[in-house]
Amino acid sequence: MTIRPLVILPDSVLRQNSEPVGQITAEIRTLVADMFDTMYDAPGVGLAAIQIGVAKRVVTIDTSKEEGVRDARVFINPEIVWSSEEKRVYDEGCLSIPDYYAEVERPDRVRVKFRDVDGTEQEIEADGLLSTCIQHEIDHLNGVLFIDHLSKLKRDRVIKKFAKAAKRDAA
Repeated sequence: MTIRPLVILPDSVLRQNSEPVGQITAEIRTLVADMFDTMYDAPGVGLAAIQIGVAKRVVTIDTSKEEGVRDARVFINPEIVWSSEEKRVYDEGCLSIPDYYAEVERPDRVRVKFRDVDGTEQEIEADGLLSTCIQHEIDHLNGVLFIDHLSKLKRDRVIKKFAKAAKRDAA
């Protein structure tokens, strides 16, 4: 398939709300394949379609850590239907905010309803890294970045840094 360019902060596309996917078409399947190629090439563990400029509610995730082992998962129209009261802190990063990491507190476990690439309704309960990834990627679908979970001061610093870099790169 195709490795697509990533949308990088401060691009306003990242703040768009993504549209639900209706029918699973060949175009959606191609999008999913391109998303996996892009995510693995980056390399990353999760990617929302908006991060390659497509405002559709599609997420790809692979949290496998073993070399040569893949656990590719597709979430179409994902929705968190339950989250635990217990919280967990992870050091998060984002392909759209390269080389920046920060600790973010999120619910430890979530239950997510979604469709798979065949259009079948599914529901899973996730914990640990998968839970964090799902929440991070669903945030993307809603125009929310992980830096929005930080203090205003930290968030403003990151945005300023990336805006400055974008200006420099455009010159």
